[in-house]
Amino acid sequence: AYNIHVNGVLHCRVRYSQLLGLHEQLRKEYGANVVPAFPPKKIFTLTPAEVEQRREQLEKYMQAVRQDPTLGGSETFNSFLRKAQQETQQIPTEEVVLEVLLSNGQKIKVTILTSDQTEDVLEAVASKLDLPDDLVGYFSLFLVRQTKDGGFSFVRKLQEFELPYVSVTSLHNPEFQIILRKSYWDSAYDDDVMEHRVGLNLLYAQTVSDIEHGWILVNKEQHRQLKSLQEKVSKKEFIRLAQTLKYYGYLKFDPCVTDFPEKGCHVVVSAGNNELNFQVRLPNEQIKEGSFKVTRMRCWRVTSSVPMNNGPSGSSPGKSEVKLELAFEYLMSKDRLQWVTITSPQAIMLSICLQSMVDELMVKKSGGSIRKMFRRRVNGALRRSDSQQAVKSPPLLDSPDASWEPMAKLSSKLTSVSLRGISHSSSANDVGANDFHGNYAFEGIGDEDL
Repeated sequence: AYNIHVNGVLHCRVRYSQLLGLHEQLRKEYGANVVPAFPPKKIFTLTPAEVEQRREQLEKYMQAVRQDPTLGGSETFNSFLRKAQQETQQIPTEEVVLEVLLSNGQKIKVTILTSDQTEDVLEAVASKLDLPDDLVGYFSLFLVRQTKDGGFSFVRKLQEFELPYVSVTSLHNPEFQIILRKSYWDSAYDDDVMEHRVGLNLLYAQTVSDIEHGWILVNKEQHRQLKSLQEKVSKKEFIRLAQTLKYYGYLKFDPCVTDFPEKGCHVVVSAGNNELNFQVRLPNEQIKEGSFKVTRMRCWRVTSSVPMNNGPSGSSPGKSEVKLELAFEYLMSKDRLQWVTITSPQAIMLSICLQSMVDELMVKKSGGSIRKMFRRRVNGALRRSDSQQAVKSPPLLDSPDASWEPMAKLSSKLTSVSLRGISHSSSANDVGANDFHGNYAFEGIGDEDL
């Protein structure tokens, strides 16, 4: 069996025959000219070298499928991953109660099937809260890990190819939980959410939580005003005031390391307002702050250094340290591009944030409405529209012997963003064009942006 990793964690184990079955189904549905070539069968037993060669071929095949907007977004492909996830974790289909956190610490219990996908669980939570259908798409489910100080750290946004109950229970750690939060970046959309009582309450609870965790900066006078509005239960006015504060609507990440402005700098990264904000602690203990606009990122990539498996055979695979990096190529000045690297366990979540910012910018640029784009009903089931697909990180395959692959590329493309213009990167690194996430928003950059 081959291990498939998605978003940096083991998602499922599959056999060659299962992947061949998926390939044949995709060919039947979409045609041989659309589906990439599949590694051929072998008559004789494979040698170790041939096993590794097949693993590499299968990984390239899965990445090629995943980065194709039609194949990667297809129900055939995503249902294959969901079914394989359930079978790997050996969790039978049955009715269960799943707890989903709200920002105020309240736990919502929903009765679901273990085989329910992310969209089904989101719908169940919305129904329990009486959140209207046209507002459900403004929210998403996130996997978080609770910290010792009572806060939480973002692991990832739950995707359409996974089963939330299986994803959280298979971790066997009560620190991991699922939380409901807004999933848009432009605070102008707050107006839509605040039109309804439940939407207003959810947004208010999230804003209060972010202020309490220090994610939104508040001075003494602003704190006094906010306290007064809280006492009056003036939720809309509270949010309006919060919208004027620094880092409102940002996601704050755990402290990590960057190579900008120099290697080994400790940094706190926040994502919001179409940018990554850096608070860098320089070697001389000086704190500097700066921002990188998503529109000036030509492309980015996520890579993972997987250590050689030299530990004892009985050691837990979850204990191995996997080093995740997000690197983006940034237009520093009119004629100068530079790579900036962030080393963080949350690199994939950072990448997902970048992609969703780009998606939102492109919809806005095209005159689209996020209210309309979020949800539509297909065959009686609620699905996200094609223009707002969840970010796709392609699967990675491990050979049965994990020591074969000391370096694994975690993703080759997100959603349907084009790769044009990025194959001749100025980067000195020898990573191929398929390892990059291209950025449509970069193509529209003008002199005024510089």
